[in-house]
Amino acid sequence: MTAFISTIIEAWSELRIHKTRVLLALIGVALSVAVLTTVVGVGNLAREGMRLDSERNGGREATLTVSVYADPGSALIPDSARTARVLDGVVQRYGFTHASHVSRAQGRFQFPNGVQGVELTVVDPPYGEIHRVDVSEGAWFAADDADRMAPAVVVNDAFYSAAGRPNLTTQPQVTLVGSPNATAVIIGVMPNQYPDAMPQGFMLTQAAKSVGVGADPWGGGPGQELRIWVPTAMAEELVSVLNSDLAQQLPGAQVSVYRSDYAAYGDPFAMVQLMVSGIAALILLLGAVGLLNISMVTVRYRVREIGIRRSFGATSGRIFTGVMMESVVGTTVAGAVGVMLAVAIVKHPFVESKIAPGLDIYPAFPVEAALLGLGSAVLVGALAGAIPALVAIRVKVIDAIRF
Repeated sequence: MTAFISTIIEAWSELRIHKTRVLLALIGVALSVAVLTTVVGVGNLAREGMRLDSERNGGREATLTVSVYADPGSALIPDSARTARVLDGVVQRYGFTHASHVSRAQGRFQFPNGVQGVELTVVDPPYGEIHRVDVSEGAWFAADDADRMAPAVVVNDAFYSAAGRPNLTTQPQVTLVGSPNATAVIIGVMPNQYPDAMPQGFMLTQAAKSVGVGADPWGGGPGQELRIWVPTAMAEELVSVLNSDLAQQLPGAQVSVYRSDYAAYGDPFAMVQLMVSGIAALILLLGAVGLLNISMVTVRYRVREIGIRRSFGATSGRIFTGVMMESVVGTTVAGAVGVMLAVAIVKHPFVESKIAPGLDIYPAFPVEAALLGLGSAVLVGALAGAIPALVAIRVKVIDAIRF
């Protein structure tokens, strides 16, 4: 340990002596490490933002979508009630803890400016966790909201504005026009998915049935859908098993079970990040070449010094380690500076808001990115110092006299 520490101190002293020669090369290494680390950090941040948007649309990894449609070529058409019972039985039999029926419906609501049609998504409470629904005011559905006398609704900001932005604590009621009319209660407000969005809302399956929303006018079972959040490792097996199971229980229906989450066909963001990381690695390689050139020149100027050290008994191993450690220590310091610069860039609020605007809580700077940057700097230092070190151990005492 003492020998190792003394070698590092010696290398640092040599760097201070030759600082003018290596400063520009180390600046290049520091910038290269900063670029490499920033790419990985920004890629991780962008991945989180894109993953959030993807999960809000297709569900978390891994989400299975079970779709049941009436088969027009079959004389056996299961009714809606039987199809729903079969789907509920599958959830209970396989022990799924995050599953939600999903259907689309139209509701007519009385707003201050008149009656307006609203697109409703009829779901169960787990839908909010499966799709990471963001509620800016109020809250998402709880398990006991299905027992309310007045059906609860979670609406987007466009709906909330059309309803006059009532106080969710004192006057959350809105009239649902039907036969007869019903009073709904707004319990949560979501941000609009895009500018100029139309009024939209969510309602629980049981509450929708109680007020006649989403009733099947054909009396059959087309269009029923179930979303299930399952472990990723079991997704492919469950797709096959559920397809077979439901096809046997619903002989008059077309059953389709598939993964609907963003990672169904692999990581869609990996290729882009790999390409950008390759460019950053090339920049780092160019910085290493510059450092190698400077190190070679420095060794040529130190022939006398190395020859004198050999005359006092310095071994080839000692000379090799000393020369290479000069490069390693320098690039390690430069790498640390580059990593700190990358952290400052990636964690800047402006960068975070532009790269991942949908995130409420931004992830910490990835440790693997910092370790990659620092490790790359050490590796570059070792590679750039190995060749000059090999040249240095070939120096003999007589070379110092001739120099």
